Amino acid sequence: MRAVVLVGGFGTRLRPLTDATPKQLLPVAHRPMIEHSVGHLAHHGVTEVVLSMGFQPDAFKAAYPDGTCAGVPVCYAVELEPLDTAGAIGFAAREAGIDGTFLACNGDVLTDLDVDALIERHRTTSAAATIALTPVDHPDRYGVVPTDDNGRVLSFVEKPSVGEAPTNLVNAGTYVFEPSVLDRIPAGRPTSVEREIFPAMAADGTLFAMASDDYWVDAGTPASYLAANLHLVDHPEGGTHPEARVDPTARVCRSVIGPGAVVAPGASVDASLVLEGATIRENARVEGSIIGPKANIAAGASVTGLSVVGPGTTVESGERLDGIRRPEPEG
Repeated sequence: MRAVVLVGGFGTRLRPLTDATPKQLLPVAHRPMIEHSVGHLAHHGVTEVVLSMGFQPDAFKAAYPDGTCAGVPVCYAVELEPLDTAGAIGFAAREAGIDGTFLACNGDVLTDLDVDALIERHRTTSAAATIALTPVDHPDRYGVVPTDDNGRVLSFVEKPSVGEAPTNLVNAGTYVFEPSVLDRIPAGRPTSVEREIFPAMAADGTLFAMASDDYWVDAGTPASYLAANLHLVDHPEGGTHPEARVDPTARVCRSVIGPGAVVAPGASVDASLVLEGATIRENARVEGSIIGPKANIAAGASVTGLSVVGPGTTVESGERLDGIRRPEPEG
């Protein structure tokens, strides 16, 4: 089966980390986020991936010059202007000549979803499309999807008001589509799958869903991106990279330390992500935060409270950052 993976967004919620890097190329436990997503799809039988791109498409082509990602052949569909979610899916599927049942997913979602079970549910219901659902604590932040006892979607409510969600099951960003769904997506104009296509399909009874409590995270915010890394901290791929240098007198607790990073004598890093080539100098403290590539946390500085320090940025000696992004994202 083939899959369309959406990687065209600007990653604004992760700035300044994404000022020059698409978010799907940010590392999660030392591997680009997109490789986790594509590798998971490959585990469930996907044989080719179409990357639907907009922002910095050349970065993906440079990252995978041999045309494979996580061992899976990839092809590229580059939007000339943003087409929103459904528009991007339709554009990529048409560009790739997809004419059979296919998967689509958001490239910033990391999950252990049983994709085989989702495909089987799709086939047994003869649905035109089937959505994976996941339970969350704050459904008002997502597309909420109430269903009947057979899994037929009754409605699709995108980001309802606080306290008004009809269920805590939300759109998990992985879909199975029949090619007939492409007929619903107009070519050449922005179209939302969440606000236009899915509500229309729910209304005519052709949209089904499967709920699961498998691991799932939308890694598009600093909090969730950090959580995705810390989820794998005890995995063989996580923790401290072999090419990092951590002084024996430094304290590193439940953190991911990237290749070439340096943690100097007396420094402490707790529940944090320190990316490639960053330096945590003597007696500096990093807690619950993200330090970008080649950033420099000077001696005695403190970075806490989900602060995000951008690539190549210096936090001066003695400075205290708590819940701060540096540099502050524009707009």
